[in-house]
Amino acid sequence: MKNITQSILPACLLASTIFVFTSCTTVNTVERATPIGTKQMIADKRVITDDTLKRKVSIVGLNEGMTPGGFLQVQIEVLNQKNSMQNFSYRFEWFDMNGVLINTPTSVWIPRQIEGQETLSITAVAPTTTAKDFRVKFMENVRKD
Repeated sequence: MKNITQSILPACLLASTIFVFTSCTTVNTVERATPIGTKQMIADKRVITDDTLKRKVSIVGLNEGMTPGGFLQVQIEVLNQKNSMQNFSYRFEWFDMNGVLINTPTSVWIPRQIEGQETLSITAVAPTTTAKDFRVKFMENVRKD
């Protein structure tokens, strides 16, 4: 009986260790090899990020388009460069064809978090069809305990 316990115990410990380390750290993603929809990525300076957050969470792409109703739509892809979760907030500002800021109640800071090494897409639709341009700001959330 003692021999069986001595041979089973290490195998059980090894199996449980493998389960713990592999079950919590991976994400499986499935997507088409050749996407049907293609992104219209543009180089842009309308994205403003604070210096601290820029070293942790980077903007890897920006896609701009129009909805069927004529509203400007923006999608920003961000990447967490760190292994730990990062908290940040973002805010879109919308401008008319003359570059005048459109005051809207939807222009508020929105808190988000992103897991380590994760890519996240943030999508926003202009609040009015008169919005022809935008600016988005990112800020690191600093929590004081």
